Amino acid sequence: MKRVKLVFLLGLLVCSQYVFAQNKQRLTHNWEYLKGDLGGIWEAIRPVKEGNPESVPLWEKVNLPHCFNALDGVDPDVNYYQGPGWYRTLLDLKNPYTEGRSLLHFEGAGQKTQVYIYDKKVAEHVGGYDEWTADITDAVNAFKKTDVFQKQFKGKVPLSIRCDNSRDLEMIPSSLSDFNVYGGLYRYLNLVYTPKVAVDKIFAAASVDAKGSLGKLNISGRLLNPEGIDTVSLKIEVKDPEGKTLGSWENQMKAFNGDKALWETSIKSPRLWSPERPVLYTVQTTVTARGIAHVHTEKIGFRNFEFVKKGPFMLNGKRLLLRGTHRHEDHAGVAAAMTEEMIRQEMQMMKDMGVNFIRLGHYQQSRIVLDLCDSLGILVWEEIPWCRGGLGGEVYKEQGRRMLTNMIEQHYNHASVIIWGLGNENDWPGDFNEFDEQKIRTFMKELNDLSHKLDPSRKTAIRRCDFCKDIVDVYSPSIWAGWYRGIYTEYKEASKKEFERVEHFLHVEWGGDSHAGRHSESPDKALSAVQTGVGTDERDGDASLFGGSARVSKDGDWSESYIVNLIDWHLKEQENMPWLTGAAYWPFKDFSTPVRPDNPVPYMNQKGVVERDFSKKEAYYVFQSYWTKTPMVHIYGHSWPVRWGDAGEQKMVKVYSNCAEAELFLNGKSMGKKKRNSQSYPAAGLKWMVKYQPGKNEIKVVATTKDGKTISDEIVQEYQTEKWDKPAKLVLEKLSEKDNIAVIQVKLLDKNNILCLDARSYITFGLTGDGKLIDDQGTSSGSRKVQLYNGRALISVDLNKGKSVASVKSDGLPSAFVEL
Repeated sequence: MKRVKLVFLLGLLVCSQYVFAQNKQRLTHNWEYLKGDLGGIWEAIRPVKEGNPESVPLWEKVNLPHCFNALDGVDPDVNYYQGPGWYRTLLDLKNPYTEGRSLLHFEGAGQKTQVYIYDKKVAEHVGGYDEWTADITDAVNAFKKTDVFQKQFKGKVPLSIRCDNSRDLEMIPSSLSDFNVYGGLYRYLNLVYTPKVAVDKIFAAASVDAKGSLGKLNISGRLLNPEGIDTVSLKIEVKDPEGKTLGSWENQMKAFNGDKALWETSIKSPRLWSPERPVLYTVQTTVTARGIAHVHTEKIGFRNFEFVKKGPFMLNGKRLLLRGTHRHEDHAGVAAAMTEEMIRQEMQMMKDMGVNFIRLGHYQQSRIVLDLCDSLGILVWEEIPWCRGGLGGEVYKEQGRRMLTNMIEQHYNHASVIIWGLGNENDWPGDFNEFDEQKIRTFMKELNDLSHKLDPSRKTAIRRCDFCKDIVDVYSPSIWAGWYRGIYTEYKEASKKEFERVEHFLHVEWGGDSHAGRHSESPDKALSAVQTGVGTDERDGDASLFGGSARVSKDGDWSESYIVNLIDWHLKEQENMPWLTGAAYWPFKDFSTPVRPDNPVPYMNQKGVVERDFSKKEAYYVFQSYWTKTPMVHIYGHSWPVRWGDAGEQKMVKVYSNCAEAELFLNGKSMGKKKRNSQSYPAAGLKWMVKYQPGKNEIKVVATTKDGKTISDEIVQEYQTEKWDKPAKLVLEKLSEKDNIAVIQVKLLDKNNILCLDARSYITFGLTGDGKLIDDQGTSSGSRKVQLYNGRALISVDLNKGKSVASVKSDGLPSAFVEL
């Protein structure tokens, strides 16, 4: 498959997918940050004397990646900051190449960025999610000729960067989007040295027939050659997963501008890439000019995929049910500035849950994520951030074209990518006084054509814009059975109806919110008030907790108990939908959002199966029980310390496992064995009705695999039979202390000191003294304002080796205190 030459892209300054392997370093340390703007670039570089109290403004020391909104994105008392911020550092440049180039490679920065060497602006970029490169060579060379280079800066080069995430209606994405539009250098920034001529990009189109008998590889490239050197030598080698060279091509030629087709080759019976065996080959390209070589490496995979018309998804000639989730770039304490270690942990947790597909919502994500999808075996739908708000003018549309082009070019070689997403919820107005469906259709068609021109091998898709569903290759409608509309038992019927309306159907976004640590003895109670037969699509305003018709998202208890039931039903049904391509749960991890201030954790979308700090909710194990093969067993209720009911009342204990059989023990006595049957709801038949004893109860399960191996799980739960009256008082206590970190808990009691287990009041923690609350984390146990879960809430305190007094308050109740 030949790469289409894109004449209009000549001159675009974007970096290669794998930046030049030699002489690349991450610029992580020795940075200073200033929130707000400067009067001019001189304020960033003027001499500052140590300890001068009249030096303004004051900068703080930070490491990269860094996000403006690391904490305020989930601060319950303020709108998150949207505006400019500055970073500065000194570069110690040591380019090993004679007359080589020095580049700054940005893996992503939000949302508008300007780059200065000393007082000269050398580059700027609009867009928070695509990669880009600033060539600082000429500016550095000019600065080195000045007196201040040695006298003031001691041979180092001052670098200043201005980032800006101010609200701008002509920017993508819209601030109406259900996620924060973060600011800062929140992805890695790299210093890269290259010789005069280097490889800018290699496009390696790997294809194979469905039987896997013949793999084809068409390679084209683009050079970085700003000085116009006219003759180069190129060598390309293809290596198998063990590093053995399978074929090579070498040629001396005139240096070229733009894209050039270089080599076509074939590989007999290549080892196929799949989620079970993510086999990767290597394409190594060496360009040599004037005796200096530059090596560029790409990883590729051979796989054949097909969305069958009115049918399932096929990978390498066999049906594969896409078992998916979603990812936002967001984490407790750092917001978008996730380190590589954090990203790696997150993606591994997804794989361990059984995921084989991910939609990266709603923007191009880090190269680290895509590399991990390749190596772990996770198929990808990646999309541009044209999300909500409508359609802006020509500046807006040009950004959309540029974002799509950069996303495809930068992630073109990833074996994991099968879909380029063109938009999300583009039927959602609000940013402009005009909302013209025909104009949106026209632009969507333009993006669709551009995507296919740039990359004919992948499919295009959008989610929730019915008036554009005929334009793209794959369409995902809005189906939120049991949350925003309808009940979850309507899921299969609603999906089949939508499946029949398009040629290629894929269901992304389903699920519901759960407040971690909140559990219920009657989780499905709200379903009785929900109207059925009126559809399961979400509509504008459905995220609101006020007004409108009855719906679980507004009237339910937001318990983990309800969400595991909803997920369990969906996964059970998906096993018996042979026409289904797949579905993706929304999302994997809780994330922050400006449009949900009234949620149990304010400003958090709480639909994740893990919390914002990677703490697993109970739902994680439901997915594992359906999607994984490594033996696992989990009793529901690890975060449910106290159950309640009448003495002698039968209670259901659910076990989630992928094993063939399980035996439950209550207080040492066997409750019998059950065989797993995925169609026996709930918990695939691994459910027992038992009678708890008042007080402490020990629950244990022993699961047996088909080959006779056993694994076990156990928990301890209290059983409360006392009935509580209306809430009367708060009690605050220290639960534990380790490494100078104390965990404190508030309980809500009635007048008789009985725990009010259904209490959902908002409480607010406070602290005075030497310590500091560990809050603004966006988690149920890391937020100073939070709804109670079963009459309690926790938070941690950094004692700072001193003394403090913690407080807690709630409307209508006396405040409580504890000395720490």
